[in-house]
This record gives sequence, C-alpha cells and structure tokens, in this order.
Amino acid sequence: MEVNGYKIEPGAVLTCADFTAADLTEANLTEANLEGASLNRANLSGATLNRANMTGSYLILADLKNAKFHSADMHGTNLTGANLTDAKLSGANLERSNLRGASLSGADLCEANLEGANLEGANLTDANLRSAKLNGAYLRGANLERASMLGAILINADLMDANLSGANLPGARLFGTNLFCANLTNANLNGANLSEANLSEACLEGARLSRALMPDGSRHD
Repeated sequence: MEVNGYKIEPGAVLTCADFTAADLTEANLTEANLEGASLNRANLSGATLNRANMTGSYLILADLKNAKFHSADMHGTNLTGANLTDAKLSGANLERSNLRGASLSGADLCEANLEGANLEGANLTDANLRSAKLNGAYLRGANLERASMLGAILINADLMDANLSGANLPGARLFGTNLFCANLTNANLNGANLSEANLSEACLEGARLSRALMPDGSRHD
C-alpha cells in the first residue's frame, strides 16, 4: 500500500511525511517512525500503530476511531479535536500532548502517561484511565462521566469545571488537584488521596468517600 508516494507498512520510516487529509483506514503501521509527520484531518480509523514513534506529530481533527496505539510514543503530539472514540492507547506515552477538545469516549488509556497533557474540554466519557498518570494535566471542562480511574495519579492536575459524575476513582491520587466547581456526583472516591485538593464549590452529592484522605488531612469515615 502506497499513499502520497510513501510505502505504508510495519516499521516504515515516515519522519516528517505529509499525510494531510490522507486515507489510511485500517493501515498497519506497527513500530513505524512518524516523528514530526503531518496527519491533520487524516483518516486512520481502525489503523494499527502499536509501539509507533509519533513524537511531535500533528493529528489535528484526525479520525482515529478504533485505532490501536498500544505503547506508542506520542510525546508532544498535537491531537486537537481528534476523534479517538474507542481507541486503544494502553501504555502509550502522551506526555505534554495536546488533546484539547478531542473525543476519547470509551478509549482505553490504561497505564497511559498523560503528564502535563492538555485535555481541556475533552470528552472522556466511559474511558478507561486505570493507573494512568495525569500529573499536572490540564482537564478544565473535560467530561469524565463514568470514567474508570482506579489508581489513577492526578497530582496537581487541573479539573476545574470538569464532569466526574459517576466516575470510579478508588485509591486515586488527587494531591493538590484543582477540583473547583467540579461535578463529582455519585463518584466513587473511596480511599482516594485528596490532600490539599481544592474542592471549593464542587458537587459531591452521592459521592462515596470511605477512608478518603480529605484536603484538611483528616480521614473520612
């Protein structure tokens, strides 16, 4: 398979290649090198990019539905407005990536690294974020309704105005996290660490907080 003169295959070297608006549906790019590549508005739905190097690549408004990025290096990738619905990103490195306004509904981000990532206004409904690293991540206005976040690390993350209703956060680390005006209705925060977190004007109606460490250092009953 060739696209824009480039051979599309596992292990392909495609650094700085231009695939703007290209059709790469179900392409197999396992372990390919796409560092700095332009994939803005490209269709990669169902594609396989496991262990691919996508550092600093551009995927603005790209269609990545059901794509596989297991253990891919996506450090600093621009995914603004991308559609990652049901994408598989377990173990992927998305440190300092831009996912502003992206759709990650139902995505698998188990053990993914999202430290310092921009997820402002992103849709993460029903996403799997178990043991994901979100230290310092920017999640203002993000929708995390019913997200699974068992053991997730969100130290100093910004979740102002985020929707976490029905989210599952037992044992999550939320030390110093900004949850101002966040919606935590019916969220499971059993055993979570909320030390020094900002819960001002947050909605905790129906939230479970058994043995949670509260912002003032006390342990909830």
